[in-house]
Amino acid sequence: MKKKREVKNEIRLVVFKLGEEEFGAPIHQVHEILRLVEITRVPRAPRFIEGVVNLRGRIIPILDLRRRFDLPLDASPKKKQRIMEVEVEGQVLGMIVDEVIEVVRLPVDAIEPPPAMVADIAGEYLAGVGKLPGRILIMLNFDKILSEEETQQVEQAAMKSLPGASTELLGNQNQEEN
Repeated sequence: MKKKREVKNEIRLVVFKLGEEEFGAPIHQVHEILRLVEITRVPRAPRFIEGVVNLRGRIIPILDLRRRFDLPLDASPKKKQRIMEVEVEGQVLGMIVDEVIEVVRLPVDAIEPPPAMVADIAGEYLAGVGKLPGRILIMLNFDKILSEEETQQVEQAAMKSLPGASTELLGNQNQEEN
């Protein structure tokens, strides 16, 4: 009985690194962790969209989280870089991270809201700060990582990459939305 209570009072997080900082995302948002594969660039995509990949017949937009968070870019590719396949508001995306470290269980009482100053800068995607012995995790909510406008930009970038997608087709789609 006590075991069930503990499970309800903790969350499971996928812990990953961007630079030297550790981040955590709820495990239910992460579908798969993949090695870095060749990414097809999409012209005129927002700077944080690295491109798209074909994953088992599905075109998946790939976001670079370093660029999304305006962190310094590392010039040399890292062997530990991974693509985390996540679901954001019903859309499957890939997020490039420097390294996936582990999955941890974090007691709910070890989570604090983000400090006011940081929360104002980071926006809604900062879910809180998790305290582990000797470590702090910046907790993200991937559902809030993109604004509504950015979500549309990601969808358009994925559409541009589809075979046979012409500017006429995309133009018609944009007209229908207006």
